[in-house]
Amino acid sequence: MSASAPTGDAAAVDTGARGYLRLFRASFKKMVVLLVRYPVNTLSQFGTLLLFFLVLFYGGRAVAPAAISETLSGLIVGYLLWTLCVASYGGLSWGVTREAQWGTLEQLFMSPFGFGPVMVARTLVSVLETFLWGVATLLFMMVVTGRWLAIDPVTVLPLVALALAPAVGIGFAFGGLAIRFKRIENAFQLAQFAFVGLIAAPVDQYPLMQWLPLAQGSQLLQTAMTDGVRLWEFPAGELAVLVVTAVGYLAAGYAAFHYCQRWARRDGVMGHY
Repeated sequence: MSASAPTGDAAAVDTGARGYLRLFRASFKKMVVLLVRYPVNTLSQFGTLLLFFLVLFYGGRAVAPAAISETLSGLIVGYLLWTLCVASYGGLSWGVTREAQWGTLEQLFMSPFGFGPVMVARTLVSVLETFLWGVATLLFMMVVTGRWLAIDPVTVLPLVALALAPAVGIGFAFGGLAIRFKRIENAFQLAQFAFVGLIAAPVDQYPLMQWLPLAQGSQLLQTAMTDGVRLWEFPAGELAVLVVTAVGYLAAGYAAFHYCQRWARRDGVMGHY
């Protein structure tokens, strides 16, 4: 009798492109279900972002109205990018921490796709969710302030995606540290404040700062949305720096994530919390 073919769910799993697409759809569906099933948490999270901007805008206008008027466009773009970065970065790093607390982190390693690809799919879903929240936040800020910026999707979307890539890379790095050291929530919060300085980095005055994460993306995005500069109108050198920093920090972050999860498995602390 010839050997029978493998049976069960393991034999039926397609780990190719179509299977990975189903994994992405399942992750997206989970995200939607969580947003709908916990509406108080969803609305409070979005409301906190809007309330914080209102405090910045009206508080700044009360203290220094002239300064706020001159820098209003930069404030809108900078705050938009900061919220996108925090959401993209936190979606991975906080997600790993929650999985460890729930005791489900080891189950992800049992996926036929592998732990890394599963986390990449979750990160893509998180970035997509971030884009949706970003659109709503941007519209709210422009309505409140009365300052309407130039929004060319062909220009803005690629710049935002490349600007967020270093934040995602940092999220991967911190996610790896969370797997190995478990409780690093205070470090997560410090990184969020560091994003403010990187976004506001004076690249024009100190050109070397363009190689820092988020700095070049913030500079080009503000130029595009404030002055209406199209993507193909930027100097090729500036776009090259943006692409190199985006790819470089993303790859370095994923490499750190991969190393840390192997470190945790080698030391036998994967399932400990």
